[in-house]
Amino acid sequence: MNTIKFASGNVKMVAHRGCSGLEKENTNSAFVAAGSRSYFGIESDVHITADGKYVIIHDDTTTRVAGVEYKVEETDFDTLRSLTLLDVNGKPGRNDIKIPTLEEYILICKKYEKAAVLELKNAFTKEQIGEIIDIIASLEYFEKVIFISFNLQNLIYLKEFRPDSTAQFLTGKFTDDLIETLVKYSLDIDIHYSQLNVDTVYAFKKAGIKINCWTCDKPEDGEYLANLGIDYITSNILE
Repeated sequence: MNTIKFASGNVKMVAHRGCSGLEKENTNSAFVAAGSRSYFGIESDVHITADGKYVIIHDDTTTRVAGVEYKVEETDFDTLRSLTLLDVNGKPGRNDIKIPTLEEYILICKKYEKAAVLELKNAFTKEQIGEIIDIIASLEYFEKVIFISFNLQNLIYLKEFRPDSTAQFLTGKFTDDLIETLVKYSLDIDIHYSQLNVDTVYAFKKAGIKINCWTCDKPEDGEYLANLGIDYITSNILE
């Protein structure tokens, strides 16, 4: 098993949930696998637990990744940490794959000198956004983090604390008011790759907006996007 190489040109590649085409998504194993390859950045997702800890997991529940159901935001950290996750084949047996903490993810990115592309999942309070900022700043890696979120208010809170932060608004669709919103809040874009073409890329670039996209796994699609001149491609397997 290995990643799929393609003619990426000048585009920066981001490993989606770590190198999730090879290792279990959003685990330290996936982050290390991405860190040891040529990726520019490592993407992940952060949730808050019932007792106020910040953990790395995509879904609101543990069902898909662990085979048992706990609601992340209603469960304490120790319970979540005790779970052994299913491997990429959906089977148990690897005792080393657990739900990571935010700190563990950031430190792996720091060790391998990769950008941390951190999705703020669900709606955080302003206080919680401040706590996430403080954790990352305490690890001396804030300047290497790109924050992403489908929740615009999360990014607004982020910019209120740190106007200098790099942030991308996540969306699945190009809409008429999108660029106006991005410019208003000094945001870049992370959009589904199907929405990118000559016209949309031109519109973003004309407004000075950097372009990331999710989640592109076919080499021919990656080459098309690279030729359009976008800035980042997020992928499970392309490198």
